[in-house]
Amino acid sequence: MLLALDSATRQAGLALYDGERILAETLWQGNVHHTEWIAPALEEALRRIHVTAAELTAVGVAVGPGSFTGLRVGISLAKGLAAARNLPIIGVSTLDVTAYPHLDRDDLLCVLVQVGRGRHAYTFYRGAFPALSSPAIGDIHAVAAAIVAQPDETPVRVIGELSMDERHALAETLGAWDPLLPPALALRRPAVLAEMAWQRFQAGDVDDLHTLEPIYLQIPPPSNP
Repeated sequence: MLLALDSATRQAGLALYDGERILAETLWQGNVHHTEWIAPALEEALRRIHVTAAELTAVGVAVGPGSFTGLRVGISLAKGLAAARNLPIIGVSTLDVTAYPHLDRDDLLCVLVQVGRGRHAYTFYRGAFPALSSPAIGDIHAVAAAIVAQPDETPVRVIGELSMDERHALAETLGAWDPLLPPALALRRPAVLAEMAWQRFQAGDVDDLHTLEPIYLQIPPPSNP
């Protein structure tokens, strides 16, 4: 049974997966610290499906892009659990997790993840991994400009966390063309992270516990002395 942890942004959650079924999934919106929520959420998920942490066989974790604090929290917890129980660990990109359920579309996908201060990491996918370009960072107006600049006339779908104000800003910039999926379909789900991590686990493609690091697209702020 694999545990998937995602605390990369204000949207966080976890899932438990046995290779055939999503046994449990929990999502919440909060601040980027998440520490106080993850352990109780895991205990409750295990209790609901009548298993214990001793039955875990692997840990998957979202490694970013995302917020500095959120990524540190999730990866530290995942590493601690993997080290304590001698479990393999698999790190998965938040952008890939967001894109994965939609790769069967013919549309060009603009996938974005919040990184804080009103900015997003964003890139484009079409039908498969890897992304078509390295991620960029910008506010919603930069995202809109990148969409407009795409040379292909194939429809673009925007997938990821957006506030209502950001959705309105995109709609105003793009006019009558509506590229936005409904919020429920655009969620980054821990269950998807779990499935992706499981596929790599089964293939023996796991990460080194000691060298796995967050994907930061900018320099983290200095720590308080």
